[in-house]
Amino acid sequence: MEATPDAPVRIAYLGLTPADPFPGLQPLVEVLVLGEGHALANSRYTNTAVGTRLRYASHTTHTDGGWHVLRVRQQDPQTRLEATSVFRARPEVPAVQTWTEIHNAGTTPAVLQMVSSFAATAPGGDDAVLMRARNDWCAESRWHAIALRGQDGLADINSDFHRHDGRGSLVTAVRSTWSSGDFLPVGVLAAGDTAWGWQIEHNGAWRWEIDARRDGRNAYGIVVSGPTDGDHQWLSRLEPGDTFTAVPVSVAVSTTGYAGALAALTHQRRALRHPRPAGDALPLIFNDYMNTLMGDPTTERLLPLIDAAARAGAEYFCVDAGWYDDGGHWWDSVGEWLPSTRRFPDGGLRRVLDHIRDRGMRPGLWLEPEVVGVRSPVAQQLPAEAFMSRGGQRVVEHSRYLLDLRHPAAREHLDSVVDRLVNDYGVAYFKLDYNVTPGAGTDRAALQAGDGLLAHNRAHLAWLDGVLARHPDVVFENCAAGAMRCDYAMLSRLDLQSTSDQQDFRLYPPIAAAAPAAMLPEQAGNWAYPQPGMAPEELACTMVTGLAGRLYLSGHLDRMSDDEFRLVTAATDLHKRIRAELAVAEPFWPLGLPGWTDDAVALGLRTETSIVLAIWWRGAEPAELSLSIPASPIASVRTEYPVELHDWRPRWDPDTACLTVSPGAGPTARLLRIEAPR
Repeated sequence: MEATPDAPVRIAYLGLTPADPFPGLQPLVEVLVLGEGHALANSRYTNTAVGTRLRYASHTTHTDGGWHVLRVRQQDPQTRLEATSVFRARPEVPAVQTWTEIHNAGTTPAVLQMVSSFAATAPGGDDAVLMRARNDWCAESRWHAIALRGQDGLADINSDFHRHDGRGSLVTAVRSTWSSGDFLPVGVLAAGDTAWGWQIEHNGAWRWEIDARRDGRNAYGIVVSGPTDGDHQWLSRLEPGDTFTAVPVSVAVSTTGYAGALAALTHQRRALRHPRPAGDALPLIFNDYMNTLMGDPTTERLLPLIDAAARAGAEYFCVDAGWYDDGGHWWDSVGEWLPSTRRFPDGGLRRVLDHIRDRGMRPGLWLEPEVVGVRSPVAQQLPAEAFMSRGGQRVVEHSRYLLDLRHPAAREHLDSVVDRLVNDYGVAYFKLDYNVTPGAGTDRAALQAGDGLLAHNRAHLAWLDGVLARHPDVVFENCAAGAMRCDYAMLSRLDLQSTSDQQDFRLYPPIAAAAPAAMLPEQAGNWAYPQPGMAPEELACTMVTGLAGRLYLSGHLDRMSDDEFRLVTAATDLHKRIRAELAVAEPFWPLGLPGWTDDAVALGLRTETSIVLAIWWRGAEPAELSLSIPASPIASVRTEYPVELHDWRPRWDPDTACLTVSPGAGPTARLLRIEAPR
């Protein structure tokens, strides 16, 4: 940090040595307040009037459970707002978690329009790029690099000549409660070998911007925040004596480029994770939904599938959507979460769950707790205040109401549902889904809709914390329409993340390969849905997709031939042998982060002694691929899966540090193991 009497505190360097600071004047905190605005007119969130006037007041340091904590307090003499920047770091992780606390020490209310969680002058240079990932339903994790001095970046306007910073910025933002609904809440800014990576740890709306600065020709600023007035209809009234806390952000630093920054974020995610022994054992889960029962389960369909899943080595069996519906049109009737009697005659759902237990597995159910269908009796049983509303009208999206978890009746309803299913039915796994969003939010008891939404987001996390504390032996999956809410407010708590709803096994590889850029490999639930009648190479392709992370199994295993089933069990057996490696592995990308249409896709998962390498080939003709494996002395390379199909003839060249493989016509895939010298 650098503090002077005539300027706000700033970050002088981050993860570098004091002798090598970043030149730049971006203040540590930006705060936009009604009645104060900007000190220099622009449409971005720099040069805020309050942020410009903040001055150093004090700082403290302490340790807390292995975390080193720094608190830096600044004051604005005009509004008497106090900004405290909090930094938490573990000595072994090259990253820091940070947020801002704004305290009103004055005598009049202040209306906040934006509070930065992190702000700093960022690495710069002619080659500086911003890396971010578009995230759409069934098309997740599509990374793209934007040259900051390119046509889509920040133009050099000769700000010294104008004596003025530019007015615009390179903005990335997400609205509503799908925190990864348009973009992943993860970014990287790289210049040469220096890279910063960051993630926004919030289950709602957020924004970051990259700005050109006058501090030098290639100087840039970064400002990261939660919801804002301009983007998300967020205002918050801060009464005298009150404190507002911004959403947390983690920032990682690397001198080995973007891959190093993403590896550092991987270690930070593990540091942030709440230990959960049942989920941390990485059990093998079978789910009956994807390309299988597709939300239409019955006893007749489930029993043979349960038997087959057990023979394949599954340890949990999740009955997905539809278990609560008698009529077959369940979308707008959800909310009671009572088992169907028509779907499960002769013993009901209990018979199915008992059959799962009898086959040596633990039973699970799909649940979408935060919504109530417009036809559900719960829509009338709960008070109106338990639902999100705007202008006095309930918010309706796709024939669903959305619960407002600030209200005790909403939380009590969900607690009773989860506790009943666990205590009365022995449910040991929940797939928590979330398929609709409320838009800007709810304006009941809030200054604006975004204000109500942020309070709901935080109430949702508090509700989850209560559920997890009461049911420590239950495994909880974070789904949310595939991966539309894969942030580390959620994933620091929950056990795994469904990486996509993508049903085409040929389109899944770039999603699976890129997933560890945004989440832990051991949390990346990649669907493998082998089907009877698949060609052996197609079957291997979908199984490698699962093995590239947390294998999440589906498919009509009960209809397979013996040869098909052996290919499946070879993969499930392998997953159990290598799953402990996932929990300590660093991801890297020998072909770069994948493009959506790339024929060749690869993901490496590196431990201290070996590398597990997944390679997919989607080209129509045989090929020869060369993959860069940096800083890896190699003693041996072998195929881990499938060993019985065409040999890709992996060859290692120590002079070029490249691995060459020769796949046949795609789609096809292999999982290789690279051993380091002992």
